[in-house]
Amino acid sequence: MRFQQKIKENSSRQIWQEYCGFMDLDIDSYMAIQNRLMSEQLRVWSESGLGRSLLKGSSYRTIDEFRDNFPLTTYDDYADILLAKRESMLPDKPVIWIQTTWEGGIKPIKVAPYTRSMLDTYRHNLSALTILISAKEKGQINVEKGDRVLYGGAPLPYMTGLIPSLLDEDIDFQWLPSNDTSEGSFSKRIKQGFKMGMAGGIDYFFANAAVANYITESFSAMTGGGVSGGSSSASGSGKSKGLPASPKFIARFIKAKYMSHKEGRPIYPKDVFKIKGFVCTGADASHYRERLTRAWGIDPIEIAAGTEATCIGSESLLERGMVLFPDACFYEFIPEQEYIKNLNDPTYKPQTVLMNEVTEGENYEIVLSVLHGGAFMRYRIGDVYHCVSASPTGRLPRFTFYDRVPSVIDIASFTRITETAISEAVRLSKLGIDDWIARKEFDRNDSPYMHMYIEISEDAQENDVISKRVLTEHLSTYFKAFDSDYDDLKKLLNMEPLKITVLKHGTIKSYRREMNRELPRINASASDLSALLRYQR
Repeated sequence: MRFQQKIKENSSRQIWQEYCGFMDLDIDSYMAIQNRLMSEQLRVWSESGLGRSLLKGSSYRTIDEFRDNFPLTTYDDYADILLAKRESMLPDKPVIWIQTTWEGGIKPIKVAPYTRSMLDTYRHNLSALTILISAKEKGQINVEKGDRVLYGGAPLPYMTGLIPSLLDEDIDFQWLPSNDTSEGSFSKRIKQGFKMGMAGGIDYFFANAAVANYITESFSAMTGGGVSGGSSSASGSGKSKGLPASPKFIARFIKAKYMSHKEGRPIYPKDVFKIKGFVCTGADASHYRERLTRAWGIDPIEIAAGTEATCIGSESLLERGMVLFPDACFYEFIPEQEYIKNLNDPTYKPQTVLMNEVTEGENYEIVLSVLHGGAFMRYRIGDVYHCVSASPTGRLPRFTFYDRVPSVIDIASFTRITETAISEAVRLSKLGIDDWIARKEFDRNDSPYMHMYIEISEDAQENDVISKRVLTEHLSTYFKAFDSDYDDLKKLLNMEPLKITVLKHGTIKSYRREMNRELPRINASASDLSALLRYQR
């Protein structure tokens, strides 16, 4: 029975219990579900060609035995089988393959297989998500057939492209733009959806946080309202481009214009739209949250999701912090001190804890075993979560996304830049860059960018004066060549993701010698950076 039919025939309490009852599980009941599903997954995975390849002749009867002996994995462990789409090697037949960026031009893409059972679980959890993001009290079902969803997710073959088609199996939403519209660039689709929303209204808003901010600034540019407090309008001009012809929208806009003038403030989207729910995804969602709440009049809800794992968790309007769905993946967590040890010493094997062992206030790198015939076991996706609440005997732990692991610079979830990618861009640029470090930082509007601290070789300095502008332009060209998502970031979000600071030659070497320690090339700490800059004086 479809979700929209259940809404008609069952009570709100029954619907809530079926879809959102997991939020009220005690930790023992939660772990019972985890262990049952993981035991099933371990059996089918171990019997598959993929499992036998990675187990290398070993066999494990229990989850504990598996965790004690089987190493943590990364995509490199699966690449030869998955990139060739060798379906006969997998635990279950995939219905669809989902794609995402791996490591720019060095390793362009990675793909993940989704089984029918994975898709069914994904769909069920998405329906739970629509309830959680719009319910203002426990047990309330505020989802209706025909609700209009402004959708800022990337289309297939990306994971977010599955969301409209999966939810269409359960309820008839109106997607803005239509899910059947696949032509045109991502930015054109987003603009089309926003125009449709202004003509007929919006009930739900789903987008990457940076895309949501772009859409909000598009409203600002159209109305001349200066909505989001960003550094520039989405159109680049800030001039009004005219309103849609819908009389209903024009009436709402005129009223909003009058009220904003009367109160001496700009027009916000919340003056025109009264949305039920707002999903804001991405690595930097927390940095956009305040401005988006101010603009739309509703707190964006955070979800946890990934290409390899589907949607794995959600918070709600009722309480901050995500609860992870018990039936999507089996979860392990690497404590912060453990993944830092492993980062400094790749031969060190970090220990993991389970959901009933996490501690409030701590950061953890998440490790996933994808259930329902998934390919990935004890898999490191590179995401770090902060545990905002945990009780050994009571309510389930809740999490917020903290960041990517320190070895990756993730800008608005559009591009993930590694030391290898930067080194290759520096080499190809032939700009005489002798040494460098790079950090993810945030501007005064709390928007993310990559800050490179660069030393120019003495020969290059003697032959030519290289300006920061030239460095930025040249390096940006090579980053775009390595990673198309980097180019999309600049075009779609109208932002420069790269900032350059030129250091006095020998600064980094002097720091390493005087401090007698290595300085991480990627995401050095603020204290390390402060100490480094002292060597310029």
